[in-house]
Amino acid sequence: MEGLVCVDDFEKEALRKLGNVTRAYYRSGADDEFTLKDNGAAFSRILLRPFMLRDVSNRDLSTTVLGKKVAVPIGISPTAMQRLAHPDGECGSAKAIETIGGIMVLSYFATCSCEEVAAAAPNARKWFNFYMHKDRTITQGVFKRAEKAGFEAVVLTVDAPVIGKRRDIERNPFDFPPHIKLPNACPDEEELSVSKAHDDIDHGATWEAVSWIKSVSRLPLVLKGIQTAEDAIHAVELGVDGIWISNHGGRQIDTAPATVIS
Repeated sequence: MEGLVCVDDFEKEALRKLGNVTRAYYRSGADDEFTLKDNGAAFSRILLRPFMLRDVSNRDLSTTVLGKKVAVPIGISPTAMQRLAHPDGECGSAKAIETIGGIMVLSYFATCSCEEVAAAAPNARKWFNFYMHKDRTITQGVFKRAEKAGFEAVVLTVDAPVIGKRRDIERNPFDFPPHIKLPNACPDEEELSVSKAHDDIDHGATWEAVSWIKSVSRLPLVLKGIQTAEDAIHAVELGVDGIWISNHGGRQIDTAPATVIS
């Protein structure tokens, strides 16, 4: 950790240490990666307007999210398969966000179960990310399992209608180590089957699914992947509790707009 003082430093060190396949999985975007690159570049186009001679002796970054206080307006996005990079996986991430008082959003494709994460970071605010399953009884079971484990909201990913064509992955075919499992997406399977898990996702889900979720789950619902004002308005009309602007990190559909616009 010595000498790592900013996000770029950590990224460079991670890319240096990770193997080719894992590195390709984590850093790749879809097709020409226009959206992936612009997601970062967009922040450099946003400039601050500093106001001087203000009393800043006491600073407070806390705010409220879904009606509850967080110490900082920071959360960990639902990033899949974190044990590819470190044996602690998502449990380590949950512990880290717990220490600063943010929100942990656990991926459906996590390599730690929701129960493991809940035990590792009992005081962290935790949301559970999911995809619509073709068998809705399985999706309903996901809600019950997340609620039982102490997760306070569910996050439906809608920004992955197709699986992006990632050229780095095609150059470095993806083989998972035998110890890696997907305990949330495939809880009853001994062997990891990413393709099967993706095949089970209902890519034909529509706005009707939102109404169905609201009718069967008691947990607040956040839609991750909204990118237009029209969709945001429709989501609010259907009673969604939160809107998450996302283009899936530029990993699914290239040439989508960046998530911040100056």
